[in-house]
Amino acid sequence: MTEPPRVLIADDQTLVRTGFRLILGADGIEVVAEAVNGAEAVDAVRRTRPDVVLMDVRMPEMDGLEATRRILADGSDRPRVIILTTFDLDRYVYAALSAGASGFLLKDVTPEQLTAAVRTVRTGDALLAPAITRRLVQRFTRRGGDSAAPHRDLAALTPRELEVLGLLARGLSNAELAARLHLAETTVKTHVARILAKLGLRDRVQAVIVAYETGLISVGDRAVEQDEDEAGADVRNRPG
Repeated sequence: MTEPPRVLIADDQTLVRTGFRLILGADGIEVVAEAVNGAEAVDAVRRTRPDVVLMDVRMPEMDGLEATRRILADGSDRPRVIILTTFDLDRYVYAALSAGASGFLLKDVTPEQLTAAVRTVRTGDALLAPAITRRLVQRFTRRGGDSAAPHRDLAALTPRELEVLGLLARGLSNAELAARLHLAETTVKTHVARILAKLGLRDRVQAVIVAYETGLISVGDRAVEQDEDEAGADVRNRPG
C-alpha cells in the first residue's frame, strides 16, 4: 500500500465535500468521486472502486447507513467506510459500525485528523477509539438497540485469544497488548488477525462491539475504567 489512498466523499453539503477534497488533496490523497446522496455513493463506489469512503449519515433519497450496508455487501473488493456525523452519539452510528463501517468522524475534525483517519482505515486498522465505541454500546445495545451484528460464538477462540479480545476491547493498541502480555508485537498481530477471521469480523471496531454484545466485557467494567483513567492520566501528563 505504497500508493496514496483513493477516496470517495458522500455528503449532501457542497461546502463539506469541497473542504474535505481540498484537505485531502493537499496531503496527496486523491478524491476519485463525490456523491450527494447514498444512491449516488453506491453507484460511484462500483464505478471508481475507492479505497476509502467518507460517508455522511443524513442524506436525501438514501441515507448513509443504507448506502454503507449496500457497499459492504457488494462483493469482496470492498472499500473501508468512515461515517461522518455532526453528533458524536448519532443514533445511526452504532448500526453503521455493526454493518461493517471502520469508524466514524465528527465533521469538525482537524485537517490532520481527517487525513490520518483515511490513511489509518486504508491499512485495515480501526479508526474508532474503543472508548467511543463503549459509549455507543452503552447507549444503544444495553437498551435493546437495533444492532445489525449477528451473535458471535466466542467458543471458537482459544483462551489466549479471548484474553487478547478482552484487552483489545479495553482500548489497548498492539504495542500495549504486547507489553501487557509479554509477547512480540508480531505475535499480537497474529492473534488479532485470527480473532477477526474466526468471528468473521472486518476490523477491530467490530471486535470491540462483539466483546460487549457477548458479555465478554461489560459497560462499567472496573478494569475498563481503570484502563481509561490510566490513558487519561498519560495524556494529561504529556509535555505541552
